Amino acid sequence: MKIALASPPIPKSINEGLYWLEKLVKDAAQAQAEIICFPESYLPGYPGMGYAPEERTETQLQAALKQVCKIAAENSIAIIVPMDWHSDKGILNLAYVVSNTGEVMGYQTKNQLDPSEDNIWVAGTERSIFEVNGLKFGITICHEGFRYPESVRWAAQQGAKIVFHPHFSGSDTEGVKLTEWGNKDNPYYEKAMMMRALENTIYFASVNYASTYSESASAIIAPDGSCIIHDVYGRAGIIVADINPDIATGFLAKRFKNALYQ
Repeated sequence: MKIALASPPIPKSINEGLYWLEKLVKDAAQAQAEIICFPESYLPGYPGMGYAPEERTETQLQAALKQVCKIAAENSIAIIVPMDWHSDKGILNLAYVVSNTGEVMGYQTKNQLDPSEDNIWVAGTERSIFEVNGLKFGITICHEGFRYPESVRWAAQQGAKIVFHPHFSGSDTEGVKLTEWGNKDNPYYEKAMMMRALENTIYFASVNYASTYSESASAIIAPDGSCIIHDVYGRAGIIVADINPDIATGFLAKRFKNALYQ
């Protein structure tokens, strides 16, 4: 199966986000990818990055999701679209899964918030497994995938062949411009990507924005921990790779003795 990861610029509005989403979805469909994933909190855009507060309304977000469903159906490709979403307890950070026929299949919430996010979102409480064209997968969002490996191990134990990891690290205004993926002097994020795949014997697909000072680049990691493909820092576009679900056995994840840690 071919999968795609999208690294768009940080959007300044819902309309800008939808413009890039449609553009990159079309690129992925042309490359014959069957599923594409976008970065964390993509619609309306990661909090504090410049979009107007009124674009976070429930009506605006529902209309945006409806448009994503239309784009998925028109291009016959499944889309993982991270969004902010209104709930009775507050704003959730989640990722919707939309089928290639434009149906909402469900969503995964961010259940482990970074301490700096406690005043932005409320944490979710459940984990889910999804299936597109025979491929079982899980989703873990940013901080929880980097610092709570249990979120990935759970998915692997439930039969997921790959875990998608929408995240955001970096800035458009300050930082260091990285040049080599996985360099020992880079922030630890890319090393964590490799470990999430290796320690579970599944694929791990981590997705970041194309910011000026990215602290990690989007990458697809094989079950042995090797990097199959990664994006160029700061480049807006997609990466596409063939994955072989048969080699994503989940062997190491399934050997984990859950009962010892009750």
